[in-house]
Amino acid sequence: MDKMQTDNGCGVLFIVATPIGNARDMSQRGREILESVDVIAAEDTRRSVVLLNKLEIKNKLASNHKFNEHGKARYFIDLLKSGRSVAVITDAGTPCISDPGNELIRAAVAEGVRVVGVPGPCAAVTALSVSGFDLSSFVFRGFLPRENADRRKLLEQMRRGGMRTYVFYESPKRIMDAMEFLVNEGVQGQICLCNDLTKLHETAFRGTPAEVRDQLLAKGNYDKGEFCLVLELAEDYLVTRQEHTVSPEALLVDVMVRDGCRAKDAIKAVLADENNTYSKNELYAASLRLKELFG
Repeated sequence: MDKMQTDNGCGVLFIVATPIGNARDMSQRGREILESVDVIAAEDTRRSVVLLNKLEIKNKLASNHKFNEHGKARYFIDLLKSGRSVAVITDAGTPCISDPGNELIRAAVAEGVRVVGVPGPCAAVTALSVSGFDLSSFVFRGFLPRENADRRKLLEQMRRGGMRTYVFYESPKRIMDAMEFLVNEGVQGQICLCNDLTKLHETAFRGTPAEVRDQLLAKGNYDKGEFCLVLELAEDYLVTRQEHTVSPEALLVDVMVRDGCRAKDAIKAVLADENNTYSKNELYAASLRLKELFG
Protein backbone atom coordinates (compact mmCIF):
# COMPACT_ATOMS: atom_id res chain seq x y z
CA MET A 1 0.00 0.00 0.00
CA ASP A 2 1.36 3.45 -0.90
CA LYS A 3 2.22 5.71 2.03
CA MET A 4 -0.04 8.74 2.27
CA GLN A 5 2.52 10.76 4.26
CA THR A 6 6.26 11.30 4.19
CA ASP A 7 8.51 11.23 7.24
CA ASN A 8 8.40 15.03 7.53
CA GLY A 9 4.64 14.94 8.06
CA CYS A 10 3.66 16.24 4.63
CA GLY A 11 1.04 14.47 2.59
CA VAL A 12 1.89 12.90 -0.74
CA LEU A 13 0.70 14.30 -4.07
CA PHE A 14 -0.34 11.47 -6.39
CA ILE A 15 -0.70 12.02 -10.16
CA VAL A 16 -3.19 9.31 -11.12
CA ALA A 17 -4.03 8.25 -14.68
CA THR A 18 -7.67 7.37 -15.31
CA PRO A 19 -9.35 5.49 -18.19
CA ILE A 20 -9.70 7.22 -21.56
CA GLY A 21 -12.93 5.39 -22.32
CA ASN A 22 -13.03 1.90 -20.84
CA ALA A 23 -13.50 1.91 -17.05
CA ARG A 24 -11.87 -1.52 -16.81
CA ASP A 25 -8.53 0.12 -17.68
CA MET A 26 -8.36 1.69 -14.22
CA SER A 27 -5.40 0.11 -12.45
CA GLN A 28 -5.85 -1.57 -9.09
CA ARG A 29 -3.18 0.66 -7.57
CA GLY A 30 -4.83 3.80 -8.95
CA ARG A 31 -8.15 2.72 -7.53
CA GLU A 32 -6.66 2.04 -4.09
CA ILE A 33 -5.00 5.47 -4.03
CA LEU A 34 -8.20 7.27 -5.01
CA GLU A 35 -9.97 5.40 -2.21
CA SER A 36 -7.30 6.34 0.33
CA VAL A 37 -6.36 9.99 -0.30
CA ASP A 38 -7.99 12.81 1.60
CA VAL A 39 -8.81 14.93 -1.47
CA ILE A 40 -9.13 14.26 -5.20
CA ALA A 41 -8.28 17.28 -7.38
CA ALA A 42 -10.34 16.82 -10.55
CA GLU A 43 -10.40 18.67 -13.87
CA ASP A 44 -14.21 18.47 -13.99
CA THR A 45 -15.88 17.18 -10.83
CA ARG A 46 -19.10 16.44 -12.73
CA ARG A 47 -17.31 14.04 -15.09
CA SER A 48 -15.02 12.56 -12.45
CA VAL A 49 -17.88 11.67 -10.12
CA VAL A 50 -19.25 9.40 -12.89
CA LEU A 51 -16.02 7.38 -12.91
CA LEU A 52 -15.75 7.34 -9.13
CA ASN A 53 -19.32 6.03 -8.86
CA LYS A 54 -18.47 3.21 -11.29
CA LEU A 55 -15.46 2.35 -9.15
CA GLU A 56 -17.60 2.63 -6.00
CA ILE A 57 -15.28 5.27 -4.59
CA LYS A 58 -16.70 7.84 -2.23
CA ASN A 59 -14.30 10.67 -1.60
CA LYS A 60 -14.00 14.43 -1.45
CA LEU A 61 -13.67 16.05 -4.87
CA ALA A 62 -12.20 19.52 -5.45
CA SER A 63 -11.98 21.28 -8.80
CA ASN A 64 -8.58 21.85 -10.41
CA HIS A 65 -9.20 23.01 -13.99
CA LYS A 66 -7.24 25.30 -16.32
CA PHE A 67 -9.18 28.39 -15.26
CA ASN A 68 -8.47 28.11 -11.53
CA GLU A 69 -5.31 25.99 -11.52
CA HIS A 70 -2.86 28.78 -10.68
CA GLY A 71 -4.82 30.15 -7.72
CA LYS A 72 -5.97 26.74 -6.48
CA ALA A 73 -2.43 25.37 -6.24
CA ARG A 74 -1.89 27.19 -2.94
CA TYR A 75 -5.01 25.58 -1.49
CA PHE A 76 -3.77 22.07 -2.28
CA ILE A 77 -0.23 22.82 -1.11
CA ASP A 78 -1.58 23.96 2.26
CA LEU A 79 -3.50 20.70 2.54
CA LEU A 80 -0.40 18.69 1.69
CA LYS A 81 1.77 20.65 4.14
CA SER A 82 -0.79 19.92 6.87
CA GLY A 83 -0.34 16.19 6.29
CA ARG A 84 -3.30 15.42 4.05
CA SER A 85 -2.81 13.49 0.82
CA VAL A 86 -4.06 14.64 -2.59
CA ALA A 87 -4.62 12.82 -5.88
CA VAL A 88 -4.76 14.70 -9.18
CA ILE A 89 -6.94 13.29 -11.96
CA THR A 90 -8.24 14.67 -15.26
CA ASP A 91 -11.36 13.91 -17.25
CA ALA A 92 -9.54 11.05 -18.97
CA GLY A 93 -5.98 9.80 -19.27
CA THR A 94 -2.77 10.99 -17.65
CA PRO A 95 -2.74 14.42 -15.98
CA CYS A 96 -0.55 17.16 -17.47
CA ILE A 97 -0.62 15.64 -20.99
CA SER A 98 -2.59 18.53 -22.56
CA ASP A 99 -4.51 18.64 -19.27
CA PRO A 100 -4.23 20.60 -15.99
CA GLY A 101 -1.79 19.60 -13.26
CA ASN A 102 1.55 21.25 -14.00
CA GLU A 103 1.03 24.32 -11.80
CA LEU A 104 0.27 22.20 -8.75
CA ILE A 105 3.19 19.86 -9.41
CA ARG A 106 5.63 22.77 -9.81
CA ALA A 107 4.40 24.27 -6.55
CA ALA A 108 4.65 20.93 -4.75
CA VAL A 109 8.23 20.37 -5.93
CA ALA A 110 9.17 23.91 -4.85
CA GLU A 111 7.68 23.25 -1.38
CA GLY A 112 9.47 19.91 -0.95
CA VAL A 113 6.26 17.87 -1.20
CA ARG A 114 6.71 14.35 -2.56
CA VAL A 115 5.09 13.83 -5.97
CA VAL A 116 4.29 10.25 -7.06
CA GLY A 117 3.12 9.22 -10.52
CA VAL A 118 0.59 6.42 -10.84
CA PRO A 119 0.82 5.33 -14.50
CA GLY A 120 -2.04 4.25 -16.68
CA PRO A 121 -3.95 5.16 -19.84
CA CYS A 122 -2.77 7.91 -22.18
CA ALA A 123 -4.48 8.49 -25.53
CA ALA A 124 -1.32 9.70 -27.28
CA VAL A 125 0.75 6.68 -26.23
CA THR A 126 -2.10 4.28 -27.05
CA ALA A 127 -2.48 5.74 -30.55
CA LEU A 128 1.27 5.57 -31.13
CA SER A 129 1.35 1.95 -30.01
CA VAL A 130 -1.21 0.85 -32.61
CA SER A 131 0.07 3.05 -35.46
CA GLY A 132 2.72 0.69 -36.77
CA PHE A 133 4.98 3.69 -37.44
CA ASP A 134 8.64 4.22 -36.54
CA LEU A 135 8.56 4.97 -32.80
CA SER A 136 12.31 5.05 -32.16
CA SER A 137 11.64 8.75 -31.60
CA PHE A 138 8.49 10.85 -31.81
CA VAL A 139 7.10 14.26 -30.83
CA PHE A 140 3.82 14.93 -29.01
CA ARG A 141 2.45 18.37 -29.98
CA GLY A 142 -0.87 18.47 -28.11
CA PHE A 143 -3.71 20.02 -30.09
CA LEU A 144 -3.15 21.28 -33.62
CA PRO A 145 -3.24 25.09 -33.98
CA ARG A 146 -6.62 26.48 -35.03
CA GLU A 147 -5.40 28.92 -37.68
CA ASN A 148 -3.92 27.77 -40.99
CA ALA A 149 -1.05 30.27 -40.75
CA ASP A 150 0.00 28.73 -37.43
CA ARG A 151 -0.44 25.24 -38.87
CA ARG A 152 1.83 26.09 -41.80
CA LYS A 153 4.47 27.42 -39.44
CA LEU A 154 4.29 24.21 -37.38
CA LEU A 155 4.42 22.07 -40.52
CA GLU A 156 7.56 23.84 -41.66
CA GLN A 157 9.15 23.23 -38.26
CA MET A 158 8.21 19.55 -38.50
CA ARG A 159 9.74 19.20 -41.95
CA ARG A 160 12.99 20.76 -40.75
CA GLY A 161 13.05 19.05 -37.35
CA GLY A 162 14.60 15.77 -38.48
CA MET A 163 11.82 13.79 -36.80
CA ARG A 164 9.33 11.69 -38.76
CA THR A 165 6.60 10.73 -36.28
CA TYR A 166 4.26 13.25 -34.63
CA VAL A 167 1.14 12.79 -32.54
CA PHE A 168 -1.66 15.32 -31.99
CA TYR A 169 -5.01 15.56 -30.28
CA GLU A 170 -7.95 17.01 -32.20
CA SER A 171 -11.60 17.69 -31.43
CA PRO A 172 -14.39 16.13 -33.50
CA LYS A 173 -15.56 19.61 -34.54
CA ARG A 174 -12.20 20.44 -36.15
CA ILE A 175 -10.98 17.07 -37.42
CA MET A 176 -12.24 17.50 -41.00
CA ASP A 177 -10.79 21.01 -41.21
CA ALA A 178 -7.44 19.62 -40.02
CA MET A 179 -7.53 16.82 -42.58
CA GLU A 180 -8.41 19.23 -45.40
CA PHE A 181 -5.43 21.35 -44.38
CA LEU A 182 -3.04 18.40 -44.56
CA VAL A 183 -4.42 17.45 -47.98
CA ASN A 184 -4.33 20.99 -49.38
CA GLU A 185 -0.77 21.53 -48.14
CA GLY A 186 0.34 18.39 -49.93
CA VAL A 187 1.69 16.73 -46.79
CA GLN A 188 3.46 13.53 -47.73
CA GLY A 189 3.30 10.65 -45.28
CA GLN A 190 1.04 8.15 -43.57
CA ILE A 191 -1.64 8.79 -40.94
CA CYS A 192 -3.15 6.65 -38.22
CA LEU A 193 -6.20 8.55 -36.99
CA CYS A 194 -7.72 6.99 -33.87
CA ASN A 195 -11.25 7.78 -32.73
CA ASP A 196 -12.90 6.78 -29.43
CA LEU A 197 -9.90 4.80 -28.21
CA THR A 198 -10.73 1.88 -25.86
CA LYS A 199 -14.47 2.43 -26.32
CA LEU A 200 -16.91 -0.02 -27.90
CA HIS A 201 -16.81 1.58 -31.35
CA GLU A 202 -13.18 2.66 -31.48
CA THR A 203 -11.86 3.12 -35.02
CA ALA A 204 -8.49 3.65 -36.66
CA PHE A 205 -8.41 5.32 -40.08
CA ARG A 206 -5.15 4.62 -41.96
CA GLY A 207 -3.52 5.90 -45.12
CA THR A 208 -2.35 9.10 -46.77
CA PRO A 209 -4.00 12.39 -45.69
CA ALA A 210 -6.32 12.21 -48.72
CA GLU A 211 -7.23 8.58 -48.05
CA VAL A 212 -7.99 9.23 -44.37
CA ARG A 213 -10.08 12.29 -45.26
CA ASP A 214 -12.10 10.20 -47.70
CA GLN A 215 -12.59 7.48 -45.07
CA LEU A 216 -13.99 10.08 -42.67
CA LEU A 217 -16.35 11.40 -45.33
CA ALA A 218 -17.51 7.87 -46.11
CA LYS A 219 -18.17 7.23 -42.42
CA GLY A 220 -20.43 10.26 -42.28
CA ASN A 221 -20.86 10.84 -38.53
CA TYR A 222 -17.19 11.56 -37.89
CA ASP A 223 -17.87 14.63 -35.71
CA LYS A 224 -18.24 12.55 -32.54
CA GLY A 225 -15.71 11.30 -30.01
CA GLU A 226 -12.15 12.49 -29.48
CA PHE A 227 -9.45 12.01 -32.10
CA CYS A 228 -5.76 11.23 -31.79
CA LEU A 229 -3.79 11.80 -35.00
CA VAL A 230 -0.44 10.08 -35.58
CA LEU A 231 1.47 11.36 -38.61
CA GLU A 232 4.59 9.72 -40.03
CA LEU A 233 6.20 12.06 -42.55
CA ALA A 234 7.76 10.55 -45.67
CA GLU A 235 11.55 10.65 -45.59
CA ASP A 236 11.82 12.57 -48.86
CA TYR A 237 9.30 15.15 -47.53
CA LEU A 238 11.70 16.22 -44.80
CA VAL A 239 13.89 19.26 -45.44
CA THR A 240 17.40 17.97 -44.74
CA ARG A 241 19.33 21.08 -45.71
CA GLN A 242 18.70 24.79 -45.49
CA GLU A 243 18.28 26.71 -48.71
CA HIS A 244 18.94 30.42 -48.39
CA THR A 245 17.97 32.98 -51.00
CA VAL A 246 19.53 35.88 -49.06
CA SER A 247 23.06 35.82 -47.66
CA PRO A 248 23.60 36.40 -43.92
CA GLU A 249 25.66 39.51 -44.79
CA ALA A 250 22.73 40.96 -46.73
CA LEU A 251 20.36 40.22 -43.85
CA LEU A 252 22.62 42.00 -41.36
CA VAL A 253 23.14 45.02 -43.59
CA ASP A 254 19.40 45.31 -44.17
CA VAL A 255 18.70 45.33 -40.41
CA MET A 256 21.56 47.75 -39.68
CA VAL A 257 20.25 50.22 -42.28
CA ARG A 258 16.62 49.77 -41.28
CA ASP A 259 17.16 50.10 -37.52
CA GLY A 260 20.30 52.23 -37.53
CA CYS A 261 22.07 49.75 -35.27
CA ARG A 262 25.44 48.02 -35.02
CA ALA A 263 26.20 44.52 -36.27
CA LYS A 264 25.93 43.10 -32.74
CA ASP A 265 22.35 44.34 -32.38
CA ALA A 266 21.51 43.30 -35.94
CA ILE A 267 22.53 39.71 -35.10
CA LYS A 268 20.14 39.72 -32.13
CA ALA A 269 17.32 41.07 -34.29
CA VAL A 270 17.82 38.43 -36.99
CA LEU A 271 17.99 35.62 -34.42
CA ALA A 272 14.73 36.87 -32.90
CA ASP A 273 12.99 36.57 -36.27
CA GLU A 274 11.07 33.27 -36.28
CA ASN A 275 11.57 32.98 -40.06
CA ASN A 276 15.35 33.13 -39.78
CA THR A 277 17.21 29.90 -40.53
CA TYR A 278 20.78 31.09 -39.93
CA SER A 279 22.58 30.09 -36.74
CA LYS A 280 24.24 32.51 -34.34
CA ASN A 281 27.70 31.34 -35.49
CA GLU A 282 26.82 31.89 -39.16
CA LEU A 283 25.61 35.43 -38.44
CA TYR A 284 28.66 36.22 -36.32
CA ALA A 285 30.98 35.01 -39.11
CA ALA A 286 29.04 37.19 -41.57
CA SER A 287 29.51 40.24 -39.33
CA LEU A 288 33.28 39.63 -39.30
CA ARG A 289 33.31 39.44 -43.09
CA LEU A 290 31.44 42.73 -43.27
CA LYS A 291 33.95 44.29 -40.92
CA GLU A 292 36.84 43.09 -43.10
CA LEU A 293 35.16 44.52 -46.22
CA PHE A 294 34.06 47.88 -44.86
CA GLY A 295 36.17 48.38 -41.73
